[in-house]
Amino acid sequence: MPKLSVIIPTYNEAGTVKQLIEKVNSVPIDKEIIIIDDGSTDDTKRVIREIKLPNLKIIYHSSNRGKGSAFLTGLSNASGEFVIIQDADLEYDPNDYLKLMDAANLNSGAMVLGARFKEGHKGLFIHRLGNRTLTWILNLIFASHLNDYATCYKLARLELFKSLNLRAKSFDLETEIVCKAIRRKTKIIDIPVNYYPRNYREGKKIRFKDALWAVYYMLKFRFIN
Repeated sequence: MPKLSVIIPTYNEAGTVKQLIEKVNSVPIDKEIIIIDDGSTDDTKRVIREIKLPNLKIIYHSSNRGKGSAFLTGLSNASGEFVIIQDADLEYDPNDYLKLMDAANLNSGAMVLGARFKEGHKGLFIHRLGNRTLTWILNLIFASHLNDYATCYKLARLELFKSLNLRAKSFDLETEIVCKAIRRKTKIIDIPVNYYPRNYREGKKIRFKDALWAVYYMLKFRFIN
């Protein structure tokens, strides 16, 4: 059993996915890399087919189902003791896995979040404001004290992820994971990570409507599901 399963949902990331996998593979930790091509329409399929690594699993969706669906496919194929979500761009630094794993090993049963706001957050002002506002709203609804709930880096034991009964199909995955973990009274730890944000021209996909949906799902998971 590998120590860590790195699940990489991928959609139209031909320009970055090879470099990202190389960075992930270079991290000195026992791991498997699971990349799910979520119906890409660019050159992503060709790029990942050419990558030959003994610890790499590649799974293809025949159509674009969303980040949540891709993660769930990866989760059902994971065999590591721990699982982390990794976007296929270069916004996050896989070398941060080491300190996230250290925190997880020191806090049995915890979920570890890679917090972008603890040591400053670069990027578009409106994007920073949106993330901070959504985290504040989530903390208000759940009486929590998180620094950055919407971070890509969420690391926990495989059995914890599976126990959350996740159903999200799209970017609401980020909200569902954290809300359900809080409701289970899971200990959640924020660890500062490096962050190199893209802008919308470079491929950032989150928009204002996604923020509205995030608040809807926070309320849903707090009071309904």
